[in-house]
Amino acid sequence: MFTPWLIEALARAFIAGDADPAAIKERASRVLGHPWQWLGPLTVRYEKAFSGETRPRHNEVVRFLKNDEGFNRAVERHWNSLGLAERLTEHPVIQPVAAAKPWGLPPIETVAALEELLSLAGPQLDWFADLRTLNVRSPKPPLRHYFYRVLQKDSHSVRLIEAPKPRLKHLQRAILSRILELVQPHPAVHGFQKGRSIQTFAAPHVGQRAVLKMDLQDFFPSISRPRIQSLFRTFGYPESVADLLGGLCTSIAPRDIWPATAPWSTQLTYRQPHLPQGAPTSPALANLCAYHLDCRLYGLAEACGATYTRYADDLAFSGDESFAKCAARFSIHVAAIASEEGFTVHHRKTRIMRRSVRQHIAGLVVNERQNIRRADFDQLKAILTNCIRSGPFTQNRNAHPDFRAHLEGRVAFVKSIHPAKAEKLEKLLARILWST
Repeated sequence: MFTPWLIEALARAFIAGDADPAAIKERASRVLGHPWQWLGPLTVRYEKAFSGETRPRHNEVVRFLKNDEGFNRAVERHWNSLGLAERLTEHPVIQPVAAAKPWGLPPIETVAALEELLSLAGPQLDWFADLRTLNVRSPKPPLRHYFYRVLQKDSHSVRLIEAPKPRLKHLQRAILSRILELVQPHPAVHGFQKGRSIQTFAAPHVGQRAVLKMDLQDFFPSISRPRIQSLFRTFGYPESVADLLGGLCTSIAPRDIWPATAPWSTQLTYRQPHLPQGAPTSPALANLCAYHLDCRLYGLAEACGATYTRYADDLAFSGDESFAKCAARFSIHVAAIASEEGFTVHHRKTRIMRRSVRQHIAGLVVNERQNIRRADFDQLKAILTNCIRSGPFTQNRNAHPDFRAHLEGRVAFVKSIHPAKAEKLEKLLARILWST
């Protein structure tokens, strides 16, 4: 026997301020105007229910109170004496999980503090976060926050590049530099990390008896907005702040951007609030959302005497002869763990490569040493040769805005892997006439 006002008032008291049971009891006593004896056991049960987990949302606390038998008995017994004595005006404080406390994250306890951090006024913050999805429903592309580009992949599927417009990109870069870069992902992660690359990703797998390569399907769009908001609550931020940060870092793709050939399942995936591939915050957020996945896969590999690394959606495992014998069964366990953590393995891209065949991950051959795949080297050599014969702009089939820098980057990459092979390419590159 209770009314919504009591549940709502107590839920606000539980979330506001320190999460210690004594502090929660003190706030709840102020709200009810009396230090009821049953409040102590209730706060202990609350701490047990949410201890070590992500900071709960307001509706989760409401659900806890509604379902708590001891609370319901107390309300029924003291109903005639219960009343609302005070409405709390204090803001929730930072409540990070234990692992997040040493990170030194900025203490953003209110929406006003977030506005100050990002140098935004309230209406602007709501507009860019777009929690009510008004922006995506706008029929006018100039009012949208992203540029969209649909890419056709070799597997007859499509990939959507969502590039934030300058103002939103500036906000996302601020979130990246002031919050996300202070949090380190799992040590097995090599993608989008300073000082790491596909070379460091592949290096632990050189010279192994067997290499298992797996791929996560729709890595960025499979990470939802609620999951991002939950991550920010893990950092200790109040629900209102976490929701806005999640809105600023996620997007929804409009219906009118898709070509007629785009699979319907792909369109449905991108029409849910998700991490956009193209936003500066997405790589860091994806790595952090995959932290539990990395922990479990690292532990699984270690138990089998294998090595595990990840570069974005590419998973790589390697080991000795004993790992080679169980690699097929091992891949099934990997897929099960990925599914439990909210990801899906692209089974058609799973490869078990033993030493007798070419072992390659992320475009690098790792049988005896890191090397460039012969096909990739020959293709680049042919492009450079045709640039000399017919002019560079006849070879820019993907419309790179700076084709010269693109080719120089590809040659530099080959040089970082195999300097001797790169000498031939550098000589060809030097012979290209770039003047029109």
